[in-house]
Amino acid sequence: MKNRIASSVLVAVLLIGGASYLASSKNAEEDSRSVFGADVVLAAQFDRLSKNGNSSCSGAFADSIDSMPDSERLQGSCCSPMDPHRYEEQVTGLRKFKDVPEIPPDPYDIDIALAKQLKAYYDIELTPLEQPAYDYAMANSNEKGPCCCMCWRWYVYGGLGKLLIQKYGFTGEQVTEVWNLSDGCGGAGDHVNH
Repeated sequence: MKNRIASSVLVAVLLIGGASYLASSKNAEEDSRSVFGADVVLAAQFDRLSKNGNSSCSGAFADSIDSMPDSERLQGSCCSPMDPHRYEEQVTGLRKFKDVPEIPPDPYDIDIALAKQLKAYYDIELTPLEQPAYDYAMANSNEKGPCCCMCWRWYVYGGLGKLLIQKYGFTGEQVTEVWNLSDGCGGAGDHVNH
């Protein structure tokens, strides 16, 4: 009798758990559809990148970028699962900068050749007139820098910040906006220096 009750309880728990999982999966799928609406391309891109990333915060990964083939891409988030609302906000926000070819239009899908170029730019020294713009972005971006940690994104987006200041005359506010829209940590965008 005890075994029959235990089995019944176990079956009930499994059924409830399974139903809960299916409901949460369905809600996530519906949430994604409601965010992207008719933009099936953006929805497909989110689905692919959120499930098949190759990005890592490790120092070894950052060092390996220089030896990766230029045909490769850096994809997915580093720290937390991607959030559809935040992703849509970032990609549509970055469209404002579409005329600047060095700004990746999708922070979760970056061309390796561009990443190498920007990473190399990180070591460029800014002039005394340019440095305050970079310092402003460091102090005022959501992550207090180009990323939450000194991973590959730190050097790639740090290099991008310097390039934008030197080549395009970006202000600290503009670099801050680019960095905030380009946060690749995943989640809803509430990261601050972890």
